[in-house]
Amino acid sequence: MSEEIKNEEEKIEATSVPAAEAPAESATEPAAEATAEPAQHTVSETQPQIIVQKERGFSHYVGFALLCVLCICFFFIPGIALTFGVSRLVALNGAAAWIFSAILSFIIWLIFKLKVKGFKKSFYFYIGLCVVVFALLIAIEVLTEKLNVFASIFALLTGAAA
Repeated sequence: MSEEIKNEEEKIEATSVPAAEAPAESATEPAAEATAEPAQHTVSETQPQIIVQKERGFSHYVGFALLCVLCICFFFIPGIALTFGVSRLVALNGAAAWIFSAILSFIIWLIFKLKVKGFKKSFYFYIGLCVVVFALLIAIEVLTEKLNVFASIFALLTGAAA
């Protein structure tokens, strides 16, 4: 940390203009106007900036990991929803559910990619589909009290449902 401050001070010293090198006054100006503006105004000295970086605690990294997992689950939500429907008919373990969900989500995205021109546009349509599927799962959760969609999906993906 002290090396960074020393480096910044050296940069400031190298870039600052000494008062002796201030622009000279022209001979045509009266002496009264020359004394009104001292040479100190032309020199701009910047103060060194100290950046204090706080160390991140364990909860920061746990929160980041949780957000990553939720983003991955959101991206695979169309495949997860189809896998959840299939798991109501056939028993699946956790690894098979994840693989099946990933393959289905990739196939769904590939269909969007082939039908919609452009990677960015197809990605936006796929994210829109993810939002619609998530809204449908929330509606099913709210309307059916005994189905417990999200608890069943979590149990399916962790392998507790098998």
